[in-house]
Amino acid sequence: MNNPQLNKHGELQHLLTTEGLPVRIMRDILDKASTFLDGEQGDIRKVPLLQGKSVFNVFFENSTRTRTTFEIAAKKLSADVVNLNIGQSSTSKGETLLDTVDNLCAMHADMFVVRHSTSGAAHLIAQHVAPEIHVINAGDGRHAHPTQALLDMYTIRHYKKEFHNLRVAIVGDVLHSRVARSQIHALTTLGVPEVRVVAPKTLLPSHVEKLGVQVYHDMEQGLEDVDVVMMLRLQNERMQGALLPSAQEYFKYYGLTQERLAVAKSDAIVMHPGPMNRGVEIDSSVADGSHSVILPQVTFGIAVRMAVMSILAGAK
Repeated sequence: MNNPQLNKHGELQHLLTTEGLPVRIMRDILDKASTFLDGEQGDIRKVPLLQGKSVFNVFFENSTRTRTTFEIAAKKLSADVVNLNIGQSSTSKGETLLDTVDNLCAMHADMFVVRHSTSGAAHLIAQHVAPEIHVINAGDGRHAHPTQALLDMYTIRHYKKEFHNLRVAIVGDVLHSRVARSQIHALTTLGVPEVRVVAPKTLLPSHVEKLGVQVYHDMEQGLEDVDVVMMLRLQNERMQGALLPSAQEYFKYYGLTQERLAVAKSDAIVMHPGPMNRGVEIDSSVADGSHSVILPQVTFGIAVRMAVMSILAGAK
């Protein structure tokens, strides 16, 4: 079966999902990202790898952090960046998604970074565009968010060096999270032997264990002796019906506090894709504490997105 993300040479053509992404390509992305980071401070060098190329950020869903880091990454690669303001675009006047894409292609776009509320939107665009144009999925519905997962993998490798001896817990709203799905596929592909999901039953997909994870409903049991705690945002905007009694009740049982973190390994790291809901998913003392690597994640995200774009641009 052909992988829609790869070209005939087996090189990365589009980045649409971590599911089915070969481990060699994941490792290439992580290795490439490290070349853009300078020194202990994590300064990011500007390089001319995408000079003369046009990167279009096409966001049909709001996002500050993801769009901004993609924009910075493209500019660090010396690309010309166009941010499409969807609220004032032709799609709000009835134009179809692919008609919008065709018009942007006519403006000589070389790369699309796409965020859309509908699962599969980035795949549809990737199938539609000419072979010399590349598509990066910046989040589609509940399906995937591959660059977030890859920057999370970079963060884990930065602090833990290896994947093969880790115990990782993903905590929170797995049901609505495209990040969680992408994280699980990336972690298992990179050889993490034990991936746990910790959540109330109402916030877990049915048959989630088929993804190769261990399921916990008790927070303390789920965090016991883990090396990495990956918190998820409670996605109220995607919930239909009352899946939780209240945010306060959720924090009581599933909020990450210092007391709960104490059952993890003493050198465990705490991650969060953002934006955080303090006092709902995570206590401020943990978010700002010594185990937190939440802000370095953001910096690493720029380097990882630079890596993805530079690898795509180099495909034959």
